[in-house]
Amino acid sequence: MLKIGDFSKLSRISIRMLRHYDEIGLLVPQTVDEWTGYRYYSESQLPLAARIQALKEMGFGLSVITELLKVYGDPQSLREYLQLRKSEILDQAEKTNRQLRILETTINRLGKDETGMEYNVTLKEIPQRYVASVRQVIPAYEQEGTLWQQMMTETAPQKLRYANPCYSMAVFHDAEHKEQTPDVEIQMAVEGKYQNTEHVVFQTVPAVQVASAIYQGSYDQVTEVNRAVANWVRDNGYVFSGPMFCIYHVSPAQTNNPEELVTEVCYPVEKS
Repeated sequence: MLKIGDFSKLSRISIRMLRHYDEIGLLVPQTVDEWTGYRYYSESQLPLAARIQALKEMGFGLSVITELLKVYGDPQSLREYLQLRKSEILDQAEKTNRQLRILETTINRLGKDETGMEYNVTLKEIPQRYVASVRQVIPAYEQEGTLWQQMMTETAPQKLRYANPCYSMAVFHDAEHKEQTPDVEIQMAVEGKYQNTEHVVFQTVPAVQVASAIYQGSYDQVTEVNRAVANWVRDNGYVFSGPMFCIYHVSPAQTNNPEELVTEVCYPVEKS
């Protein structure tokens, strides 16, 4: 039998936590001296202590660990728990990386002109074009890539000929920013005529007048770009007149480096 101090050293769990585990029934001493109240553990409990520590390091809470220990001998059930936790960690990692990029962009821009005037806003016309289009409600803006994958997969047998310029873009149809389930349409200008597929529709899109700003770097700048466009629209006597869209001059399909991305933010406008 091991005194609580010795078990603490061997298991690398503090005495305070061992007492807490005892209180909640997670790791109960083998015996407790009825006269002194001293807790004694068995060497055979060390594997259980190791499981608890491993699960804690994976980010599971104690209440979940209690449930996990019940299915530890069932690989399939345990695998389902672990896969779910893996997905949660990946989602959190993506969020953390996005926060780091925003922090880095903000740090790099400290001391620069904060009025948004560093983004050159112009009035232009996007001409009429014949496009391959996929429009769906997707779980989140970050999953736009699934639409591009659908387009590429379903149109591959038709060997599309891309127009020049290609106008590879995403149109955001919602009247507001959506935290979830945004209505997104992707378009790519093509030459020739093609057959619609399950998700891809070929159509002619009319010309549109836009207030446009091109920027290089990660998408985290888009709020500042939007502010520059909004100021230009106000100062020049225009009003917004349609869904905003982005033209991807250099897209994630072409580079893994966010600093190499080149995006054009376009807002349809008309004179007020």
